[in-house]
Amino acid sequence: MTSTRPGPRWLTDAVLYQIYPQTFADSDGDGIGDFAGITAHLDHLAWLGIDALWLNPCFASPFRDAGYDIADYLATAPRYGTADDLAALVEAARVRGIRVLLDLVAGHTSDQHPWFLAAAEDAGDHRYIWSDRPAAGFVASPGSRAGWYLPNFFDCQPALNFGYARSDPAEPWRQGVDAPGPQANRAALREIMAHWLDLGVAGFRVDMASSLVKDDPGRVETAKLWTELRDWLDRTHPEAALLAEWGDPAVAVAAGFHADFLLQFGGPDNGLPLRSLWNNNAGTVDEGWQQGPCYFDAEGQGSPQTFLDAWRAAAALTEGAGHIALPSANHDFSRLSAGPRTRDQLGPAFAFQFTWPTLPAVYYGDEIGMRYVPGLPDTEGSVLGPRYNRAGSRTPMQWDASPGAGFSTAPADRFYLPLDPDRDRPDVASQLVDPESLLHLVRRLIALRRAHPALGAHGGVEVLHAGYPLVYVRGGRYLVAVNPRREPAQLPLAGLDGARLLEGRGVECADGTLRAAGFGYGILELR
Repeated sequence: MTSTRPGPRWLTDAVLYQIYPQTFADSDGDGIGDFAGITAHLDHLAWLGIDALWLNPCFASPFRDAGYDIADYLATAPRYGTADDLAALVEAARVRGIRVLLDLVAGHTSDQHPWFLAAAEDAGDHRYIWSDRPAAGFVASPGSRAGWYLPNFFDCQPALNFGYARSDPAEPWRQGVDAPGPQANRAALREIMAHWLDLGVAGFRVDMASSLVKDDPGRVETAKLWTELRDWLDRTHPEAALLAEWGDPAVAVAAGFHADFLLQFGGPDNGLPLRSLWNNNAGTVDEGWQQGPCYFDAEGQGSPQTFLDAWRAAAALTEGAGHIALPSANHDFSRLSAGPRTRDQLGPAFAFQFTWPTLPAVYYGDEIGMRYVPGLPDTEGSVLGPRYNRAGSRTPMQWDASPGAGFSTAPADRFYLPLDPDRDRPDVASQLVDPESLLHLVRRLIALRRAHPALGAHGGVEVLHAGYPLVYVRGGRYLVAVNPRREPAQLPLAGLDGARLLEGRGVECADGTLRAAGFGYGILELR
């Protein structure tokens, strides 16, 4: 089902950066980030070496799920600025060689969207999924229309009707994917995408991309839907990119996406491959997750094997067709710096992320080691469970050491979320003047990846040791060793005489042995 046309060349080895607009930079002093604030800090991203940034939803919304409840797909949220402000951001980014992607919430709207308000009054409207009787998961109609509607996530997010893959006599409200309502929604998706692409955006990250067609074994009909949209995109906007929130790259790429993110959920193991790398259970924790110690942890009790096996399987099925994206974190998941894992321990994680054959995606603030902040209030639907508060990963960007961290001039009590209260919180300005800082390391790693294409998304990789340290060779020429535990590690390894260290700390090769200090990492060019 995959489009036969290769994706845009700019995406082939792009470095991505995710911005949560609420908390990146506030230009007007109201305590909430905005387009102009992002524009003012584009030089930071250009200096870092970012190729494309992805904005979380910035459309008109009542914000009961932080903007993932959209009330108007064609209007920006006033708190972020106007469409002209967004266009100015896109143009300013373009001048700096940075592309802008928007977040497309395809599977549902807000219950305040005009479409839903109309459907709640009209039994002949099939834009959403309605039943004529109580059914599991359905919510009572808020309008004069009798019946119940199906939400896609929270109750305030009614599922758009893209049809069902299978009929069921016990559920006569099910419509096929070719029914008028589902077809109207497909057409609306194209119209929404075309609107913003014509403004200059470079593509979309699609929220809950696998959720559109209901009761869809193997996501077959959902894949057909996205393949159809990809084919349209290839014809009309061939330089645009379509990235999935699917969490199963092999399936998402086969469905027509240019790339899919490894996530804390999704796929046959419910996100375990990513969580087995980063999740130390000190930030966002789903009570249903089954997981032992993660690999990037000071105690050194984890293993990279779960990730390696899943990556190999996905890479074999996506090679030549699309990309696997590896995020440092995201707005729904813990930051790398969480609980006992501090920013001083993150060198090995970034050395791995920028030398493994995936598209690296940096979550805003991770480049300076911002931490997951516990104990925050439920903000715009951030709490998903007893130990799952997404707000801890969404706190204001720390630009400098001033009381407002350079994020906003508003009083602290007006901030969208509180700043990290830690007196030792990192900031961009302080790390800029310290060449040994995490910020400078991330910049050097991005530059190194760009200077040596064999370190990029599609060069060969040979794993020499899947333990502590993790050691692998890229393109037959570059050896990478990372030791994310506190204790030193070593590995007998011949053939390293004359190897040149390109970047690293605490890694040395002598007498046929590779030695890595605690939290050590090294990227070496072999002779």
